[in-house]
Amino acid sequence: MDRSAPWDYPEPLAVGSAPAPEYGSGSLADLLPTLAAGMAVPGMTAAIPELAPADRNCVFLVDGLGWEQIKAHPDEAPYLHALLGSSRGGTGRPLTAGYPATTATSLASVGTGLPPGAHGLPGYTVRNPATGELMNQLRWQPWTAPGVWQPYPTVFQLAHQAGVHAAQVSSPTFQNTPLTKVALSGGTFHGRLTGEERMDLAAEQLAAGDRSLVYTYYAELDGAGHRYGVASDTWRGQLMYVDRLVQRLAEQLPPRSALYVTADHGMVDVPFDEEHRIDFDADWELRAGVALLGGEGRARHVYAVPGAAEDVLTCWREVLGEQFWVASRDEAIEAGWFGPQVDERVYARLGDVIAAARDDVLIIASEREPKESAMVGNHGSMTPAEQFVPLLEVRS
Repeated sequence: MDRSAPWDYPEPLAVGSAPAPEYGSGSLADLLPTLAAGMAVPGMTAAIPELAPADRNCVFLVDGLGWEQIKAHPDEAPYLHALLGSSRGGTGRPLTAGYPATTATSLASVGTGLPPGAHGLPGYTVRNPATGELMNQLRWQPWTAPGVWQPYPTVFQLAHQAGVHAAQVSSPTFQNTPLTKVALSGGTFHGRLTGEERMDLAAEQLAAGDRSLVYTYYAELDGAGHRYGVASDTWRGQLMYVDRLVQRLAEQLPPRSALYVTADHGMVDVPFDEEHRIDFDADWELRAGVALLGGEGRARHVYAVPGAAEDVLTCWREVLGEQFWVASRDEAIEAGWFGPQVDERVYARLGDVIAAARDDVLIIASEREPKESAMVGNHGSMTPAEQFVPLLEVRS
């Protein structure tokens, strides 16, 4: 982009033109409350009207398995592709992940049944208002008390209290992490190393109760996408493996069961050049007035030095406004990016300026975020490739 003539800046994208997630009717946050309502768990609402109740429900969340990626790879994922018409109760439509479309945010939305503005994990990294430091909500660094950061009960906890057999089947690595505690705890956790072991045990756990709510998870597809991209042979190999795992679980479902295959986000490959990767650490215009840079490359929280928020917003709009939706905190809240409302404790965690990518571009930070800046596949924003996630359904 030529910045030599400031009067040549393009008209910035309107904040209201961003396709906000379908909170309340078709987002990840609506999935577990809908399933729990169908099992008569008190206080739960069937927010996704297309889903028919089942006594035993299993959610298999595949990290990084976007709706668009399944559609684009019928040869690698024939079983998943054949299920596309079953998505969202047979409508053949995807869910929306929520904003930002990133793992910590989406897992908290799934487990609590709340949008990011309520559960309070609104990004990969956000400012902790109590300390002024950036908090990495995936790795939980620096440490902060989990129950203070996210005080709401999970749907698994509420289901367990209502007599539903609740269980999580995942990697043993995740058993005692703070993110698991605030997002997915309740009932019993079963750690299994291989995907096959998880599928077999998930089926057993489904059969263990007259009413069951089981969650299982697979992460390696996302890792392959970040490292090699969704156009890579490595990623396609992982997709083939996931396809077999889903079929393995589906063929073991006990009676009166529903299996839902979903994801936390999709992914976009971003080319390695200056046009597509704008380096915050090397850009004096974007750095001016910025105290902290949070979020990730396609979904930035920008924290201004006191008194500079309006200037930072103006500058970011001028520089990035044709490629990113750039909003003030209040504009993003009003547009519904984080849900119908934002809790008071969450408000200051959001950036003074929030930038969501529309094009295949990143705001990297080569010095302060070297590992993240080197990733091929990225996600976080509201484009269909990132935001649309499947809700594939198999019933017994």
